[in-house]
Amino acid sequence: MRLALYTGIILAGGYACLTPALAADPTGDWRVADGVANIRVAQCNGSMWGAVSWEKKPGGRDENNPDVSKKNRPTLGMPTLIDMKKKPGADQWEGQVYNAQDGQTYSATITPIGTDQLEIKGCVMGFLCGGETWTRVGPPIPLSPANAMAKGAPKSTSAAPKAQGAQQGAQPAAQQTAQAPQATTGATAPAPAAKTAAATKPGQKGAADPVGDICLLPDIAGLAH
Repeated sequence: MRLALYTGIILAGGYACLTPALAADPTGDWRVADGVANIRVAQCNGSMWGAVSWEKKPGGRDENNPDVSKKNRPTLGMPTLIDMKKKPGADQWEGQVYNAQDGQTYSATITPIGTDQLEIKGCVMGFLCGGETWTRVGPPIPLSPANAMAKGAPKSTSAAPKAQGAQQGAQPAAQQTAQAPQATTGATAPAPAAKTAAATKPGQKGAADPVGDICLLPDIAGLAH
């Protein structure tokens, strides 16, 4: 028997024991074995989560989900790696994997192999295990802003506008007048370009990256707490 991990292409049977690289980082974007999708892996509130961040054929739907309310949800942004915890003393994380091929969830592990490969294995009831190796296509992702917010970041961010307002109010009127023409002579033109560039980075939502920070996706944010 073969177990499909989203892609439908899995090597049946166990893998040979491999020693993972020290301090390996499983976060980032990974191309699945048959190249039909990328999975973005990020740390959300202490666990690793993964979601589909790119599809070779856009417009897929989670048609095999046993939950009728989810059968029409897009596969883009759909969680695939669920609440994976790090194993003590090993560069390996274990949790669950959602298989869109049959709409079922299985026990799974992910293990970085070096810096550019990620081995994923899934098992049914502790046996009939299969796995495949994903290839890195995006750099590691820093801790999600969602985690920072959970640790009290709103207090610091709310204070920043007040301080900025105080500084603006302290500026002499002549200085503010001198700055005014800049706002209408193209000084703000570079801002959209900078914003666009930032939006293309993994983990940031934008035209080139419709998924963004997976920790903020509703299907993950509702569970990663």
